[in-house]
Order: sequence, then C-alpha cells, then structure tokens
Amino acid sequence: MIQETTKKATRDGVLEAARKITEILPPTPLLQAEINGTQCWVKAENLQPVGAFKIRGGWHRLSAMTNEEREGGVVAVSSGNHAQGVAWAARKLGIKATIVMPRDAPQVKLDNTRALGAEIVLYERPGEDRDEVAAKLIAEHGGTLVHAFGDPWVIEGQGSAGIEITEQLGGEPSAILACCGGGGLAAGLGLANPSAKIYAVEPVGWDMVGQAIASGELVTAAADAPKTICDALQPTATKQMNLDLLSGRAEAGVTVSDDEVRSAQRWAFANLRLVVEPGGAAALAAALAGKVPLDYRTVIMLTGGNADPQDFAKTIAG
Repeated sequence: MIQETTKKATRDGVLEAARKITEILPPTPLLQAEINGTQCWVKAENLQPVGAFKIRGGWHRLSAMTNEEREGGVVAVSSGNHAQGVAWAARKLGIKATIVMPRDAPQVKLDNTRALGAEIVLYERPGEDRDEVAAKLIAEHGGTLVHAFGDPWVIEGQGSAGIEITEQLGGEPSAILACCGGGGLAAGLGLANPSAKIYAVEPVGWDMVGQAIASGELVTAAADAPKTICDALQPTATKQMNLDLLSGRAEAGVTVSDDEVRSAQRWAFANLRLVVEPGGAAALAAALAGKVPLDYRTVIMLTGGNADPQDFAKTIAG
C-alpha cells in the first residue's frame, strides 16, 4: 500500500527546488518571439538534458529522499518525459528506478528511459490504470512512489522554472501559458509566480484539469475520449492536491486541437529553430491560435522536445 505524504507544496519549497537545480543545471533559454504582432517570450524547456522540464521535479524529489528511501528505490508513472527525468536523477544519485509506462509511448521515450538505466514496466492505455500498476509493484517489491504530477516535491521542482523566468525577465511575468497534463507544472508555476495569470493548456477532450477547475471537483476522462497526438498530456484525471493549488489560480477552458499543435510545431521549427514534441507545443498552439491574450511580459512554456523522428518529419513537411 502506498503511504500518502503529509507534505504540502509551498512557494518556499519552490525556492528551495530552484536553489538545488541551479547547482546542477544551467537555466534554459528565455527567447523573444513575435506572435500575431505581439512581442512575448518562450521558455525553452525542451532543451533540458532529458528534453523536458520533468528533470526539475525528478531531481527535487529524489534528492530529498533519505538514505533508507534511496536504498528501496523509486517507482514512477509516466508516458515518457517524467520517466526520463526520474531516471536521470536516479542514475546521478545511484537509486534503482522502475517506471510504469504505456505500451503505446513513443519509441524514442522508451529507448531514452532505458538508456538512462531505468527498468520499464509496460501497461495498456486505455484499459489499465497506471497508478494501480505502480501500487502493485510497490506492494510486492517496495520503493517510493514518484508520481508524475500528484507529488508535492515534483510540483515544487516544476515550479523552479517560474523562478528562473522571474530572474531572466527581471520581474514576474504577467502570464504564463503552460502545457498541461495532470497539472504539476501549472501548479508549480502558480506557486512560483503568485501575481501571474496561469493558463493551463490541454488537448481537446483531455481537459481534465480545466473541467476540474471549472466544477471544483475531480473529473475523469470519458471512456471514448478522442485520440490526441499529445501523448504526454493524457492523464485520466488530476489529483486533489493539484486541484487545490490550481483553484483560483489557473484559467480554465483552454484547449487545442491536433491541427493547432502541429502548426505550433512547424512554427517553432521555422521561427525558433527548435524541435518540440506535440505535448510540448500545446501552450504555443494556444498562443498562435489567439486563444489567450498576449503582452510583452507573457511567457509561453515549450515543455518537451522528445519528438518521434518520423512523426516530426511528417509534421514539418506539412
């Protein structure tokens, strides 16, 4: 049985995470961009060593573990980017890592996670509950759960990107557009930047965070939810801790289609010379489609660059 932590994610925790991450990772670039005639900023988290912002939460969580916890290893759930963040931190700290990943995850993410030394346990998506698979592994073999978004340390770690943004801008941004799966990044950014508007951008039909914010309670994805190319943004529901942090902070109801995401990938490649995976381009897609107001202190998160080479080539070819 997985023990629930009593820790709560706080802004002090975000500041501590930012301090720890500064010691091992350089800041990712904050790039100027002009979108629909407005100058704004793009935070290139796709340039992290594992190609995604998830390295932040992975490092903050694992580096906070006790020696006894480290000896027991970690179990994580992920479609690929959190998997690599946890695997990277685990290898650096000498911790055994087991990652529960969907069988249909992009091959590049499966390969990269294995290359970092993690053991992968596959599950069927849809059909199986990844949290249940992880719980069974921990019950049978022990270990500490490192959830992709429903973990206070992970939330704080992701929020460290917001501290970097403030330092790079010389003050808080007016708004941050965040690609959103379970809401860990959006929640962390909300803690890091208390005066900024937070826009949680999700794929059409997978706006579990947006619906939860609007209704005030957890919402589960429909059994017939549409397919999306944003493999990183498909949790079936957020967690209560994320909803508690996002309620009253994040703007609900921002969704993007696959076509809008592909357009954003092409735009990033043509204008920023960056490779961005579908889920990592969702926030940019919302900006380009005019779904969120922009100004000169708006920051758009590019959250991942682990694109399948063949799919990316087809997208860029248009």
